[in-house]
Amino acid sequence: MDKTNFQATTWQTLIKFEKQNAFFKPKIGVLVGLSGGADSVALAHFVKQLGLKKQFPVYACHVHHGLREAADKDAAFAKELAKKLNIPFILKKVNVKALAKKENLSVEHAARKARYEALVQAAQKCGCKQIALAHHLDDNAETFLLNVLRGTKAKGLLGIPIRRPLGKLEIVRPFLCITREEVNSYIKEHKLSFINDETNSDQAYTRNWVRGTLLPLLEQKQPQIRKHINDISQDLYKYISPKTADK
Repeated sequence: MDKTNFQATTWQTLIKFEKQNAFFKPKIGVLVGLSGGADSVALAHFVKQLGLKKQFPVYACHVHHGLREAADKDAAFAKELAKKLNIPFILKKVNVKALAKKENLSVEHAARKARYEALVQAAQKCGCKQIALAHHLDDNAETFLLNVLRGTKAKGLLGIPIRRPLGKLEIVRPFLCITREEVNSYIKEHKLSFINDETNSDQAYTRNWVRGTLLPLLEQKQPQIRKHINDISQDLYKYISPKTADK
């Protein structure tokens, strides 16, 4: 995708989505969850550009789960990237295995809980009112299908909310309007580096199986399946309370 096409498609989609949802306001601090993966790297760059334009402060937080051998390198990468983007950086270390054992949770659920708690603490530390996360349209389709496979009530079909309160803070997801492919085009357009998490390809995790096997099979019959699922989720928000729905 050349620069002209990028500006006319992905960039304009993001700008339009941000305006429609009024995510960011002048002087209201935003904390970006920065794992170092492509999605969060693109989001940090995007939010920083908007911060310069709309005059709001931007911070980044990397949560060190201590689960992967490369965790220290991931944290160092995120810190260096934040420096390049001129974004103040916060590193939060959490003990996921200890939390999982203490509360009888799976490692995956414990990591999620610890991550959100760490992000809230970081946001409060730097005076931010919002936490921006990099979930995109493909993530929403995966969550929708994952909930169906696990068994869900109607609220599970809402997928990932565009925004939701978290105590006195608010979570916003400015990338829910674009696909993983479009995130990759953003990365290429701005020549951004990122890290790969090898566990994302491990199909022992059901989400990874949905991503790597189920969705590609569905796309063989319906190439627009991801968009169709997203449309269903958004339409259901008219009829179902989103208060308890989240990823």
